Amino acid sequence: MSTTSGLGRHGAVPSEFTDIEWDARCDLAACYRLADHYGWTDLFGTHFSLRVPGTEHFLLNPYGMLFGEITASSLIKVDQDGNTIGESDFTIHSAVHMSSDTMNAVLHTHTPAGNAVACMKDGLLPSNQKALLIHGLVTYHEYESVALDHSERERIVSDLGDGRIMVLRNHGLLTVGETIAEAFFWMYRMETACQYQVDILSMGQELQFPTKATQDYTIEWGKKQGGNRRIEMETRQWAAMIRQLEREVGTDWRS
Repeated sequence: MSTTSGLGRHGAVPSEFTDIEWDARCDLAACYRLADHYGWTDLFGTHFSLRVPGTEHFLLNPYGMLFGEITASSLIKVDQDGNTIGESDFTIHSAVHMSSDTMNAVLHTHTPAGNAVACMKDGLLPSNQKALLIHGLVTYHEYESVALDHSERERIVSDLGDGRIMVLRNHGLLTVGETIAEAFFWMYRMETACQYQVDILSMGQELQFPTKATQDYTIEWGKKQGGNRRIEMETRQWAAMIRQLEREVGTDWRS
């Protein structure tokens, strides 16, 4: 039984971790549990990663554990090449982490709605407010088969650019953020927009698009609000998600 080394944002800190790393572990574990709650899982097929603040090491789920089983202490720590410190496919995540000192969190999903949009030639359609508000932050990366070739990193980074949301064509979705909260909320917004699109198209009706002028205005407004939203995501909104998690699944993810 580990002794504690003090208190962090999420309670007692086990002695083998610093308070900074433990807070990061708890936030990432919470994100995995929230993803399980919202149905963003694919057994062992995807990963979320988070940089340990002040280091070049990253936290990642161990292969063989479901999202709903992840705890703060069960997360593994890897270097930029995906080598375990202390195996999993880390090509996509490491591309982002190695290219930026600020993009500390990366989420990758294989959901039905996300893949449906990823397989559409036009990608995310500007058909509704949810899609329009993130449209200017969405980028696209062409499918290059299973992501095992590290030479793909450069192309992933180039295609992501300054975006926060990437459609991995014929594969799934990717979001990035300075914090796990930011990456989570971009994923929530994108997953919701993709589900809207799937539901709308399933009706078999002619689509009613906003005027081009309205589309352009709303997309530009959404881009300008990105920074302000990030601050809100990291404070009140993330705290609300932690409270929801505690009510619905308890607090064992902190262990």
